[in-house]
Order: sequence, then C-alpha cells, then structure tokens
Amino acid sequence: MTTREKVLENTINLCRERNILIPTYDQMRNPNSAPEKVKQELKGIGLWDVTPRNLFRITWKNEPVKTGGGFGSVNYLEIPKEITGVKARIFVLLGKYFPTGAHKVGATFGPLVQRLITGEFDPTRQKALWPSTGNYCRGGSFNSAILGCPSVSVLPEEMSKERFEWLENIGSEVHKTPGSESNVKEIYDKTKALKEERGDDLVVLNQFEELANPLWHYAITGSAMEEVFEQNNMGESRFSGLFLTQGSAGTLGAGDYLREKFPSIKIAAGEALQCPTLLYNGYGSHRIEGIGDKHVPWIHNMKNMDMVIGIDDEISIRLMRLFNESIGTTFLKEQGIPSEIVDKLHLLGISGIANLAGAIKMAKYYEFNENDTVFTVGTDSMEMYGSRLTEEREKHGEYSVQNAAVDFEARLMGLDSDGVMELSYYDKKRMHNLKYFTWIEQLGKTVEELDAQWYDDNYWTNAYSQADAWDEKITDFNEKTGLLKKYV
Repeated sequence: MTTREKVLENTINLCRERNILIPTYDQMRNPNSAPEKVKQELKGIGLWDVTPRNLFRITWKNEPVKTGGGFGSVNYLEIPKEITGVKARIFVLLGKYFPTGAHKVGATFGPLVQRLITGEFDPTRQKALWPSTGNYCRGGSFNSAILGCPSVSVLPEEMSKERFEWLENIGSEVHKTPGSESNVKEIYDKTKALKEERGDDLVVLNQFEELANPLWHYAITGSAMEEVFEQNNMGESRFSGLFLTQGSAGTLGAGDYLREKFPSIKIAAGEALQCPTLLYNGYGSHRIEGIGDKHVPWIHNMKNMDMVIGIDDEISIRLMRLFNESIGTTFLKEQGIPSEIVDKLHLLGISGIANLAGAIKMAKYYEFNENDTVFTVGTDSMEMYGSRLTEEREKHGEYSVQNAAVDFEARLMGLDSDGVMELSYYDKKRMHNLKYFTWIEQLGKTVEELDAQWYDDNYWTNAYSQADAWDEKITDFNEKTGLLKKYV
C-alpha cells in the first residue's frame, strides 16, 4: 500500500466514524437534490452548528433562519435606487446565511475536500493551515472542526476582535501577523516560517493560489447570480455588470462563468484607494477588512477584467455607521427608503458596503439605465464588526442627524467616477505581470505557468471545467465510506 493509499484509508475511516458525508458541487448549486435523510436531519440543526451535516449548507440557498431551515431560492437583496442614486438595478448576494455567516466557507471547501478525497491530506495527524485576512480562516477552521482535525489560522493582528474570539471558540491555533488586511506578505512570511518549522505536520491551503477557490465560485456563485437575474428579468433586462473587490480573487471566478453566459458583461475588480495595487502599483493600509492588498493573487484571471475601481475606505466606514446606527437608519427611512430594506442593511459587512459602493460607481461610469443589472456580494454581515462601531463612536463621538445627512449625500449619492480605470489590453497585462514579483520571486511558481495564464486560452477554461470530475470523485469517496448507501 502506498503512502497516499494509506492516508486515503485513514480519511475514509475517519469520515465513516464521524458520519461525514461530503456534498457534491451539484448539490451545493442545487441543494434540494441533497439526500432526503440529510434534509430531515438539518431540521434539528442550527445554521452555524459545527456538525458534518452543515456541509450541505455550503450554498447560497439556505433558508434564512437560525436553526432547522431547509433550502429555497438564492439569498439576495436588491438595493433600491433611493439608496444607490442610479437607474440600474443592483443586486447583492448575501453571505450571512452560510455556516459561519460568510460565503468564504465555500471557498475553503474545494481546497480541503480535493486533498481529502485524493489522499493528499491526512486529517488524523496533519493540521490544515489557513492564511487569511479574516473570513477564509474562519471558514477553513469550521470545516476542519467538522473533520475533527486541528486548524491553524494566520491573519493580521488588526482585524476585528470578533474574528479572533470566533477562532478561539472553535479551537483554532491562531497566529497574528503585523499590520492590517493590507499586509498580506507578512501572512505569507509567517506561513512559510510555520511550514519550515513543522514540515509535513502542516498542509497549507492558501486561498490566494488555490484554483479550487475560484472553481467553487465559478460553479456555485456564478450560477446563483444567473438564477437571481433570470428570476428578476423584466423582459428587456441585461446582465450588465459584476463588481467585486479583488481580495483573494476567488469570488471573481464567478465572472468567468458569467462571461460565458453573458458575453457583453462588464467585470470590475475593486480595491481600496488607500492601497491601490492594481491602479497605481501602490502600497499603504486601509480599513476595508478582508480584501487583502499589495499583490495580485495567483488565481486572479486579469484578462477577464474590464475595469478596476478604487474605493475610499472612509466610504465604507461612514456608510457602516449610516446603515447601522439608529439615527442613521431613521434618517434613511425619512428619505422614503422602505423600512424592509433599511432593516436589512446590517446584512452588509464592511467589504459588502465597499462592494455596493463599487457597483454604484460602475453603474454611473457606464451610464447604465433601468434595463441594466449589476451584481455584487455581501461576503458577511455586521456580526463580525460590532467592535468597529464602538471604536468609531469612541473616536468621533455619537452619530448625529447631521452626520447621517452628510454621509447620505456625500458618500452615497455623491459617489462618482474617481478612481475608476477602464482597462486596455496592456493595462490588464501590466497588472497580470505584477504576479511575477510575489509568486515567481518569492513563492516558487514558474514563469511558464505565469505565461500560460495569459497566453494559453485553455488555462482558465481547463481550471473551471473540473467540477463534474470532482463530483464523480466525491461520490466515489462517499461510497467507500458506506455513508452514501446509508443516506440515499
């Protein structure tokens, strides 16, 4: 028996003992196709419970309740023009209703499961190391806890205290690195040091280089957006735009799916103006938690981008207060914005607010009208940022009606085309070439693969055509544990 076969045997036995049935990509895309016995068990399980059955809740289609929910349509919020100030319709997919409260639990699924079912990771003796700027390590730690294997989280020390409390509660080994979400290199340096120190005891699952990250979004998030669009199609509607902050670039994998379905779509990557890596090859630090900076992720298909949009982090922070302070929400309702919308704005975390701002800037730049539709995501909700509201109150005082009026007019209605760059062929190539300095010089990737990402038309197509093949392997693995027969 080879080493890999022995590891696979260990994993099969562990999953059998812990009653772990792994969902397929198709079941995450269409969760009602999950086994009936799984759906029956979920009726007694909380959305965030650390239990194997919640692997089947790694989907955009969870019933939005705390416990016992089933599956329905995609969770989303349409932001009305009274908030956006544009004619185009803007839709935000909501990550709040995933296990952990953030869609990053999906991005961690592919990298972990692929190694498990191929015998590349032994959960009975190895730890999964999750380099992150926040939600990715939370998702990874959640999935690791379900397996009963220890996790290691590496993230910046300036992230919100709620993240660290959450990781502590789930039992992850946490390493804090210097700086904020802008300091990704420090995360890489710590990850490298831990790997050198512990060797084979650690398996690194780096969201910025794992192609299984955007594959999940290609297969799941892209189709979810398509479904919402079709549900709301007014006959002459166009799927006109997709805006997402760059982050790990995983969610931008949905853009590759949407480009195939809607070839005329415009796709924009966002970043903080305080750290304008794509726009100006720049540096700095910002407060839009979780989006990462100062490098171009290996998994970012820059050739599929149409524009880059910079978002001032002050916009996200000020709108966070407008959307969540009682005086701010009262002010919004007085402007005629429906209460049912205002009362749901807490479903947008700081990066979700940045995504909304970017979608608005995109709609204004292209002068989209009522037939145009723009999509983005709310990665998480305000659940992880209560301390940030407290900090703002301590720093700037209580929120006032005057503050609300200024933030509404200047930072919402006043959003314009500042920091917007429509990309030429060579703009995209320049940004793509920035990968060299991080990935070739520092992290061991090859120039040949870097060139293939740009010149080989099949590189990204091949990467994203693997979901069905992985579904076959997942099904085969479930059969070996004996659980598929038990639940089907």
